[in-house]
Amino acid sequence: MYVMAWRCTPFCGLNLKHQYVGDVSDYRKYALLRALSWGGANRIGVNWMLTPSDGSSDGGKLAYLKQPDRYRHFDPELFDILAHAADEPDRRRLQTIEDSSAIAGATYFSELLPDQAAARSAFIERCASAFRSADLVFFDPDNGLETSLLKGRKNSSKYLYLDEVGVFYASRTAVLVYQHFPRIERRAFLASCIERLRRVASDALVWTFTTAHVVFFLVLHPESPARLAIAATEACGRWDDGFIAGRYVGAPRIGATIIDSEIRV
Repeated sequence: MYVMAWRCTPFCGLNLKHQYVGDVSDYRKYALLRALSWGGANRIGVNWMLTPSDGSSDGGKLAYLKQPDRYRHFDPELFDILAHAADEPDRRRLQTIEDSSAIAGATYFSELLPDQAAARSAFIERCASAFRSADLVFFDPDNGLETSLLKGRKNSSKYLYLDEVGVFYASRTAVLVYQHFPRIERRAFLASCIERLRRVASDALVWTFTTAHVVFFLVLHPESPARLAIAATEACGRWDDGFIAGRYVGAPRIGATIIDSEIRV
């Protein structure tokens, strides 16, 4: 039985990027979160890092829902939830996902993320307060980890900044980060991202979960519950690599990190 999710802030009146709800990337994302929740044993906080709609036509990758023989077996219950959400435009909203309790016992932070530095700092403080009991916090930025764009600049809301990862890690909370793959060599990119994450989480245990276009970085604090590491390890063998490929990168060590970043598509 699923525990009802708790939502921090409603979506009413906001013109947000709901066009991604239910697409194939969403399917993979929620499947991973469900696996890491371990049936609700691990308390998960989801920060959508919401930004206003940009009029993009992205998010139309729904053809997989017409191929249940190929895709439903990865997570039948979740597949049915997303098929129901995508069936009607009015249901294709993040609130539908939250209300479905697809992620057992999850807490959601649904505020709009501002570009302005001071307002963003207050946003992170409120998020940390909302997730003070979470074992794992998932950040879902539009693009992923910070680049050269300074915090506070226009469109900085599309990124998660390393000092923000550090805020949660310092409180002994594990962190999961969405990262879109840029058009560069992936092995080097993964190594670079992990090196940067270790600047704010030097003693972390790290996993990567890759798909055709996205990687999720899981950063576990040494004092994270053992059941969270068990869930991550089990998730690595849960699906074939064409759906989600999980890899344990390991604990920090001297020298370069070797990462198996092969993705089968």
